[in-house]
Amino acid sequence: MEGLAMLRQLIGQLQGLLQLYGSPPPPPSPFHLLHFHHPPDDHHRRWCLPNIDDTSADDYYSLVMAAGISGNCKMLEPFKPPTSKKSRKERNRGKLPGSTHIPEVMEQEIWKEFPEDLFEAVIARLPIATFFRFRSVCHKWNSLLDSQSFSQHCAEIPQASPWFYTITHENMNVGAMYDPSMRKWHHPTISFLPAKMIALPVASAGGLVCFLDIGHRNFYVCNPLTRSFKELPARSVKVWSRVAVGMTLNGNSTSGGYKILWVGCDGEYEVYDSVKNSWSRPGSMPSNIKLPLSLNFRSQAVSIDSTVYFMRSDPEGIVSYNMVTGAWKQFIIPAPPHLSDLTLAEYEGRIMLVGLLTKNAATCVCIWELQKMTLLWKEVDRMPNIWCLEFYGKHVRMTCLGNQGLLMLSMRSRQMNRLVTYNVMSREWLKVPGCVVPRGRKRQWIACGTAFHPCLTATA
Repeated sequence: MEGLAMLRQLIGQLQGLLQLYGSPPPPPSPFHLLHFHHPPDDHHRRWCLPNIDDTSADDYYSLVMAAGISGNCKMLEPFKPPTSKKSRKERNRGKLPGSTHIPEVMEQEIWKEFPEDLFEAVIARLPIATFFRFRSVCHKWNSLLDSQSFSQHCAEIPQASPWFYTITHENMNVGAMYDPSMRKWHHPTISFLPAKMIALPVASAGGLVCFLDIGHRNFYVCNPLTRSFKELPARSVKVWSRVAVGMTLNGNSTSGGYKILWVGCDGEYEVYDSVKNSWSRPGSMPSNIKLPLSLNFRSQAVSIDSTVYFMRSDPEGIVSYNMVTGAWKQFIIPAPPHLSDLTLAEYEGRIMLVGLLTKNAATCVCIWELQKMTLLWKEVDRMPNIWCLEFYGKHVRMTCLGNQGLLMLSMRSRQMNRLVTYNVMSREWLKVPGCVVPRGRKRQWIACGTAFHPCLTATA
């Protein structure tokens, strides 16, 4: 009787659970004592259990054990809560065995009719960084760079944020490009330059970068993305001293040509026109511009439309040259006090100034904007104080590697080497990840660089 009582208690618990949660009907069973009943007024199926008092405990024990062994009645297993509802994707995953491991195959009969102009429009809108992989897919994709229609599609795309082309101290003949949108460094091969020759990036325009060899003799122009390369003819004026360089476009793109200007401290200068592929000297420096120019070679030139601006000292100010009219101008603008490592920058036609402000042992990076009415510098922003604490008590030197709306600043001392970008529009300061060569571990020290707007169709 003790076994009968236990069995009665077990079946009672099972009946209560089934009434509470419900259960799908089991498959047909050979045991006639266990069956389904469907009342007309109830939409849920219930278990109908026989009366235990009418049968002996041994019969029910054998019945329950036999049903448990056959799998038709799982009443001896612990209760499991109802499973949660699966999404359609999960339900379909079981219907397609191995579907997660089989890549989707594009039907050749369909995609071979894809319109060519639409295909070029899609490719033109891909992120610039994908170009390095896209170009190696096939000869047809690589030949898009010479397509006139593809160039038109690229011209319709808003200009991308500038990249930075830099040279490191450890590898002066190897370049490193930084993509601020992806926060990633690229290491292109400069195969177009003569072997064992050091060429420094000095200016840029329309996706092209202008290089000058370290001996100040030869100029080169290239597109770092496509490696379109051109060595400029020899200069007519033999000036081998240090020169400042500026670069502008003749129109909105390199298809209309470009001009390059070099100027020395003694007032000598020449202009290169890519359309004529020659250097010329349009005139001489006006007498109202004091010579020598005492050019600030730490500051790259900035260009606004067809005018190039250089920074000078003694007297402090700016000299400009218009590539179209050939006119020189001089602006006497005193620099803010306690500044060092001054650099010109430009954003949407406004001339900016970047410099290190040092008082006692504290050093901070400050940004100024030139007021057109008063020709005075007005401070508009400075680096966060918590970042400047790292410079306290250290002899810090700064180099501005890019000055076209997005600035890249390199701060160096014996104990540190920091790269920072500053967005003039959003006034956002960001730290740049260290530059490490492929399969290397040591961070590279950036020596110099320039900003350029990446363009797949710009040709030298």
